Amino acid sequence: MSSATPNQADDQFPITGRIAAFDYGTVRIGIAVCDPDRILASPLEVHPAANWREDGDYFRSLVKSERIVGIVVGLPIHCDGGESEKSKESREFAKWLAEETQLPVRMFDERFTTADANRRIGGNFTRAKKKQRVDAIAAFVLLESFIEACRYRQSVAGESLNADPNGGESLDA
Repeated sequence: MSSATPNQADDQFPITGRIAAFDYGTVRIGIAVCDPDRILASPLEVHPAANWREDGDYFRSLVKSERIVGIVVGLPIHCDGGESEKSKESREFAKWLAEETQLPVRMFDERFTTADANRRIGGNFTRAKKKQRVDAIAAFVLLESFIEACRYRQSVAGESLNADPNGGESLDA
């Protein structure tokens, strides 16, 4: 880990190259990636969340092996736009991830990603396997939504890690 300030390149989120999305949860972290042209996103895997602060090697290795240039972390927001304790935990995870990987990280509204993932999942899975698969698909839905928002706005979507959660930059700005 270098002495650079956390997420110093946040305002310079790359507009091309592979990005990864993380759907942070207290039990599992769903992970999805896209192609360098950001046309196709796909679920990648699920990582246990229990000791994520001790998993820096895993996340750095993932970023290197997948040639990731930027990261999106889902931000759970209530329907009224308010944040919760889970939002705070997601922000903490995102800041840690930025420090560990030295990559720019954006927060992006993840409302309804799990519900959408549950609708999309197919196959004959056991309940436990379905729960795990849903987390990776939720990360995929998050990444797909982020890519579409960027394309629609013709700029980087989401929220900077440095934004004020109580009235700072909009999540979909």
